[in-house]
Amino acid sequence: MNSLKDILGSIKPKQIIGNENITINELCFDSRKVVPGSLFIATRGTQTDGHKFISMAIEKGAVAVVCEEIPSDAPSAVTFIKVADASFALGHLASAFFDYPSSKLKLVGITGTNGKTTTVTLLYRMFRELGYKAGLISTVKNYVNERETEASHTTPDSIQLNQLMHEMVAEGCEYCFMEVSSHSVVQHRIAGLHFAGGIFSNITLDHLDFHKTFNEYIKAKKQFFDGLPSNAFALTNIDDRNGKIMVQNTKALTKTYALRSMSDFRCKVMESHFDGTKLQIDGTEVWTHFIGEFNAYNLLAVYATTILLGQKKEETLKVISNLTSVSGRFEYLRSSAGITAIVDYAHTPDALENVLRAINQLRSGHEQLITIVGAGGDRDRTKRPIMAKIGVENSTKLILTSDNPRSEDPAAIIAEMMVGIDINNRKKVLNIVDRREAIRTACMMAQKGDIILVAGKGHENYQIIKDVKHHFDDKEVISEQFQMLTNN
Repeated sequence: MNSLKDILGSIKPKQIIGNENITINELCFDSRKVVPGSLFIATRGTQTDGHKFISMAIEKGAVAVVCEEIPSDAPSAVTFIKVADASFALGHLASAFFDYPSSKLKLVGITGTNGKTTTVTLLYRMFRELGYKAGLISTVKNYVNERETEASHTTPDSIQLNQLMHEMVAEGCEYCFMEVSSHSVVQHRIAGLHFAGGIFSNITLDHLDFHKTFNEYIKAKKQFFDGLPSNAFALTNIDDRNGKIMVQNTKALTKTYALRSMSDFRCKVMESHFDGTKLQIDGTEVWTHFIGEFNAYNLLAVYATTILLGQKKEETLKVISNLTSVSGRFEYLRSSAGITAIVDYAHTPDALENVLRAINQLRSGHEQLITIVGAGGDRDRTKRPIMAKIGVENSTKLILTSDNPRSEDPAAIIAEMMVGIDINNRKKVLNIVDRREAIRTACMMAQKGDIILVAGKGHENYQIIKDVKHHFDDKEVISEQFQMLTNN
């Protein structure tokens, strides 16, 4: 139970009509979820405008409405609060409604194109191993200490975010590690949150269907750091050419990490093998269960963040040596015939290139590398030919297939990918729309010692075709095919 007057103390309304001394039972920005005693926030989304549903919310029992335009027929029994930006207000109202949970946690957010899920998940595991209660908000899973909840978005909406953190506080969590997507920054989903630190991993071509230009995408990421308080830290990868740009206006304490540049936290790859990598982190060698330079960056970000949060170097490195890969991130399976299959979430050009480079650095040169990749429907189309070009140039064979085609024709998506393939490389390419059949074909083609990369979906255990979500798990399908090959 919350007093409307107390909740409104977190924002600066332009106008209030009606009684502020009422009790609010729930916050809602979806009119379908309104219950009696709700405060309804009429936000303007990319698909719908909440102002159109104010009357429906009132019919369902909303006792107060936050909006940017007060309706001319506003009923006197309902309190109306006019604000400049309802989405921005929602974040602050949600924070107040749940008693400012982020201020009671050491909340660290990471933004960037690649590496977000791995880094926050490893930070969550790190602090649990160090003996702390912690929470995780990620693309794959959300955790309230030990309790797991499903994740539907990279960054949940403001109400879900604050509710999760409220539960973390109630469970005694001291830390929370979360992914901060560029969408969530622009849509003010993180408004009202108090961050103890922010991490920038990297930025490459992605989400141009939403941001329209690369500069707008960069500005969205940078906005996160611009909003960090002076008592927070901003940790940035300065090997990325936009690493310094991200933190140039932040009030937070700026720290840097890198593999190639002079920085506050340094790492060097000493040895690479299929079962792990030896790294030198801040002058100390440590064996890790991770593969690839991109994972060296992830682990260095984990190390630096842990140190910035006051932990000891020796204990931190000891835990790093025991950490294992995150679901769907460079996970590998081996068949009895000696074929290795790697499943990775790589769904951007840079991520795909990083994974392929890591594999090629470990190949002796005689094995085939068969890559299976697609591109999501109703998403950034500019990256489709680029991903196909990267795939064919770094593989022995390339199979283009379906990812999550959504409303698009999967064959048409593949045709757009084929535009990026030089005519001389087309003999290396197979187009197989059915993803299961594509994996089966790769397994049939592979010989002992060969490597199959199945990229794009990683941890996802579904495939979205039209409006239907079908069960589909790359790892399950690979295991089935390996078993069939063994039986034959």
